[in-house]
Amino acid sequence: MLNYEFPPIGGGAANANLHLLKEYAGKDNLRVDVLTSAAKPGFFAEEFSDNITIYKVGLHKKSLHLWRRIEVIEWLIKARGHYRRLVRENNYDLTHAFFGFPTGYLCDRGAGAMPYIISLRGSDVPGSNVRLQLDYKILGPVFKRIWKNAAVLVACSEGLRARALEFLPSVSIDVIPNGVDLDKFSPAQGGVKAESIRLLTVGRLSATKRVEMLIEAAEILHNDGLDVRLTIAGGGAMEGRLQQMIEQKGLGEIVEMAGRVEAEQMPALYRQSDILVSATMQEGMSNAMLEAMACGLPIVTTRCEGVGELIGDNGTVVEQGGARAIADAVRSLAENRKRYEQMTKAARTRADRFSWKSVAEEYLSCYNAVMNSHIGRRA
Repeated sequence: MLNYEFPPIGGGAANANLHLLKEYAGKDNLRVDVLTSAAKPGFFAEEFSDNITIYKVGLHKKSLHLWRRIEVIEWLIKARGHYRRLVRENNYDLTHAFFGFPTGYLCDRGAGAMPYIISLRGSDVPGSNVRLQLDYKILGPVFKRIWKNAAVLVACSEGLRARALEFLPSVSIDVIPNGVDLDKFSPAQGGVKAESIRLLTVGRLSATKRVEMLIEAAEILHNDGLDVRLTIAGGGAMEGRLQQMIEQKGLGEIVEMAGRVEAEQMPALYRQSDILVSATMQEGMSNAMLEAMACGLPIVTTRCEGVGELIGDNGTVVEQGGARAIADAVRSLAENRKRYEQMTKAARTRADRFSWKSVAEEYLSCYNAVMNSHIGRRA
């Protein structure tokens, strides 16, 4: 497995990789080596389980949740030699790479005849991510070559698959969704009992997430007389600008910047909230939404990839993104307790479809299909 981010570095793809390893740990017929990154220089080997070893390429990492271009280049340069050595020394059947780039680049250039699977995650598929537009333009031809040479391409949602096919219509793309730890993330006992409406948003603070729209929505609800609180969990490039916006608007009493919240504290944070809100322009499949659903939270979100699979009778999708539309959707839930309670039950019911065990089994089927096809071609 190749993934240039792994907890505590990174976001959704790191989380997905970790949970797949938990499902694969102890399987007698499966051996996994993982090549990833570390936040400090050096090269480290960690035994995850009897059948899984994690190799970490150390970097001069400035932030755990934001990748600078120089850090991506540093990882590529340092990881390439380690990847080639691991391939030489081990009789691997295939490589599973998270992200088409940069990890897919190592597969395409360093694995020889070994087949590789790429899990497309979101930012590695050209789209509306403002920060990466130049990268998409420069690296577009490289992306296409890597995708075409892959044995299998997997998107984490139907929406991401559609975006990927707009970029390269000639390839075939499967869909295997993200999962959620249904034991760790569960509804609060006794339901939510608070006078204020407690809104929560979770994720990297980038321009694509449009968190400023959520702050404006909270301001609208507050000005309309609703007792509302918004917690923003996450860190990133927009953190300083968002904090300044809160201060300028005088919203310090109703909007809290919680920063990056440790994984073990997230279940409690969800259970202390009433509604998960999101205004993101682009998402593969939101881990935050899955976790919130498992904790029984209704979702209010703008339209983006992945919501088609996640949102039905458990939330509201705002088709025309805007602070007023988000505020209206929140108010509608706040003023209809019966509908809110129905959505909380529907949220957990829908989350039950997305266990990591089922995701891991789908990937195992994919691995077997690739190996059987590769053996057939060699024969």
